[in-house]
Amino acid sequence: MSSPRPFIVAIDGPAGAGKSTASRLLAARLGFAMVDTGAIYRTVALAATRGGVALDDDPALGALLPRLDLRFAPPAAAGGVARVFLGDDEVTAEIRTPPMSLGASKVSARPVVRAGLLDLQRRLATAPGNRGAVLEGRDIGTVVFPDADAKFFLVATAEERARRRHAELQAKGDPSSFDEVLADQRKRDKDDSEREIAPLKPADDAVVVDTSGAPLEAVVETLAREVEVRMGRGRRGARR
Repeated sequence: MSSPRPFIVAIDGPAGAGKSTASRLLAARLGFAMVDTGAIYRTVALAATRGGVALDDDPALGALLPRLDLRFAPPAAAGGVARVFLGDDEVTAEIRTPPMSLGASKVSARPVVRAGLLDLQRRLATAPGNRGAVLEGRDIGTVVFPDADAKFFLVATAEERARRRHAELQAKGDPSSFDEVLADQRKRDKDDSEREIAPLKPADDAVVVDTSGAPLEAVVETLAREVEVRMGRGRRGARR
């Protein structure tokens, strides 16, 4: 008899809403595995760019995916992001640049890429030994795990999200202006929301959490309380 799958937490939302950091801290608090699907799409965009593959060339992207040598490693410091490797090359910082952010949005709109990565995301979340898993992305609660045990959709104003991203880029020495970051933010929101395959939208049963002006600790506390309630009363009773 097969054992039940791990408790799945789906956290979706637009870029800059705080998904990555909140998901990472929530996973650590719960003792769950963390699956950063955004990092996966960013790495696909980087691999395609390095290989001279156009981000809208479906046959070439489809041929690229089986050869994608992508792996994750523990963070360099407690509470940090998981390290990402493409082959033997660590690309953790490179996939977080503005060009790769836009590239991730483009490749994630390609049906061949979404289909090709679907099984990988599910396998990472349900790997043996996982008590539970937190997945963050754009379509976790609607496509990857429509039967997730807890679903959240994080939102914030475009200006607030751009401010966060601009501060992050400045800390890395990126010269991009706030206006440039905001323009990129709005373009990515438009691309993600209007794509034909798995457009960005909350699942019908997702809990929407507005992170605008909210301390990170308060956001994580809100998510954790909801998950703990659902775990305590059983998955079937958690459905809304």
